[in-house]
Amino acid sequence: MLASLASILSLMLSTLLMMVAFGLQSYVVPVRAVAEGWSTQTISMIATGYTIGFTLSCIVTPKFVLLVGHVRVFVALITLLSIGILLCAIVVDWRAWMLFRAISGFAISGSYLIIESWLNERVTNENRGSVFSIYLITTMVGTIGGQYLVPLGDPSNTSLFIVCGIIFSIALMPTALTSSPLPAPPTQARFNVPALYRRSPVAVIGAFLAGALSGAWLNLGGVFTQRIGLSTAEGATLLASVLIGSAVAQIPIGRASDRMDRRLVMVACGIIGTISCIAMALVANGSPIVLYIAAACVGSVIFPIYALNVAHANDRAQPDEYVEVSSGMMIVYGVGTISGPIVVGPIMDRFGPGSLFVVLAVYFALYAAYAAWRISRREANDGLVTKTDFQAMAAQPLGADAAAAALQPDATTAEPVEDTTTPEWRQP
Repeated sequence: MLASLASILSLMLSTLLMMVAFGLQSYVVPVRAVAEGWSTQTISMIATGYTIGFTLSCIVTPKFVLLVGHVRVFVALITLLSIGILLCAIVVDWRAWMLFRAISGFAISGSYLIIESWLNERVTNENRGSVFSIYLITTMVGTIGGQYLVPLGDPSNTSLFIVCGIIFSIALMPTALTSSPLPAPPTQARFNVPALYRRSPVAVIGAFLAGALSGAWLNLGGVFTQRIGLSTAEGATLLASVLIGSAVAQIPIGRASDRMDRRLVMVACGIIGTISCIAMALVANGSPIVLYIAAACVGSVIFPIYALNVAHANDRAQPDEYVEVSSGMMIVYGVGTISGPIVVGPIMDRFGPGSLFVVLAVYFALYAAYAAWRISRREANDGLVTKTDFQAMAAQPLGADAAAAALQPDATTAEPVEDTTTPEWRQP
């Protein structure tokens, strides 16, 4: 375990710094957009650029890694992150910001993939869960820490944007200078969403709704805090409450789903999310303490449900299909994240900031209703190959290749399945 940690120490340091800058960026951008007087619909269009870039990177980044390797691509992507946020400071126009945010989404998604594929090469089945838990804690601590940098500056000028760019630049140094062996290129998985749907409809529909939920919140949550009049410190605490709620709830949700039909857990999560979002809408103008508690309840289900869907899809897949399944799930999730801001932005403009949680409540209700309907249509063990172990994921689902590997069952549960096929990226 200690040897594995030592081999990824520089990578973890780069990840921590990257997530600090990411947390700062994810809050300062909507705060500045609100300060510019842009409508929520306009801000949602900017957010759509980010989600399109994020989804596209899941497909494109592995091809670049195959050509020039992990470190060079990682350095290029972190450089793009710095460029994207600095351009937002230089050109304050919402149409330009759509492009700049697409660059950021592309770069952060690719960075996740590289970091996680690197981790998967450094861990064993025996310590995989522990190492990835450390990784998830690192991402959460970095994100929350970055959000709390916002009150230290003024989003209406360029200072915080410059600080964010500097932190991104520093983040590439530990990994760029590491002497650790480099990981092998990731497997190029094919995407067959129709086949994935036929195998597990509830997982695919659930992944789309999970994407819509997280896409709306991650891109418009900061707008919500500004529209209801919270200070930047209070807004950072509200966003942190969602992440903390997610971190606390993942283990009990995972354990419950490993012991019963995962669809029952999906129904329960959907009901909890619906009630929590309705409560959040009702107390939107109330005490910040009440808002923090309600936000933690929303966070307890808004992010863990994606990992729940991936686990359910992998239950009906052979071990050598995990990467393909999870890559397909990431594409479905990405389409969902694109739709979230587009749908919610105009509604927030028309009905006020609290309507964000009314729409999220509807999404959660649909999530629960569809899972319940699928229970009535299909037996729990119908199509089951083997029940994989639930693995917690970071708040925003990360690289498709590594997410799949993280979901593979530990060596203690089954004999390994040897894949004798030649990966597509190695074929002449």
